[in-house]
Amino acid sequence: MAFALPSRPGKPRRTGITSIIDFGPDQFGWTGPRGVADLLATAAPYIDFAKIYALNALLVPEETIKEVVRLYREAEVIPYAGGIYLEYAYQERAIDEAIARLERLGIGALELSENYIRLGRDERRALLDRLQRRGFGVIWEFGRKNPDSPLPLDELEALVKDVLDQGIAHIVFEQSEFDALDAADPGAVEAMRARNWFANLLIEGDPYRFPKQHAELLGRFGPELNLANIGAGQALRLEGLRRGIGRTVDYSIIRPDSRG
Repeated sequence: MAFALPSRPGKPRRTGITSIIDFGPDQFGWTGPRGVADLLATAAPYIDFAKIYALNALLVPEETIKEVVRLYREAEVIPYAGGIYLEYAYQERAIDEAIARLERLGIGALELSENYIRLGRDERRALLDRLQRRGFGVIWEFGRKNPDSPLPLDELEALVKDVLDQGIAHIVFEQSEFDALDAADPGAVEAMRARNWFANLLIEGDPYRFPKQHAELLGRFGPELNLANIGAGQALRLEGLRRGIGRTVDYSIIRPDSRG
């Protein structure tokens, strides 16, 4: 009998997705080209997406971004521009220029968020269609960075279904919005599990609250929960948590009947 860990589904996954956030050289992972190469040599099988943080597609030298993107793509990790990139382009009325830059960098996916901008339904649908027609994979992010009040579950469901109807397969639940809903109505968060669209959601974690918060989320929703905003340096440890490895999950991989 082979000595091995219990298997998990390989890529492409629909559940158990891990989306890291590439901050660039940072306390959560030194993700210049050499850092990304080391990360992927160790953890590529467990990383599905890599979000290029905020406006790093503008801040970081083009050749560096191109090399990082190439490394991700070769490792079957999907790199995408974080939503603030497109929000800034929307504000500056420079959507076409922003898209052209991503094409030049080799980033074939991006996040459409409404953290700070506000889109009406028709405008959102038109922008999603525009991006898809341009050939981009699109991830939609629900929620605001500073919500005034949590959105009721039925309203969230209507928004999610509308986006899914446009062929958007992955929806990120903004951390601040999730926390607000969970604090106001934990039952609503638990009720999401019964919705047929729950498997399309990626819940944003807080890198500063790793691993405690992430272990709690996995305990509530199961090891196949889709998680986003995972620090690059946290990806391997998160995979361990999914499999019951680590103090924060009480090393549950060791069955009680074998502990003596």
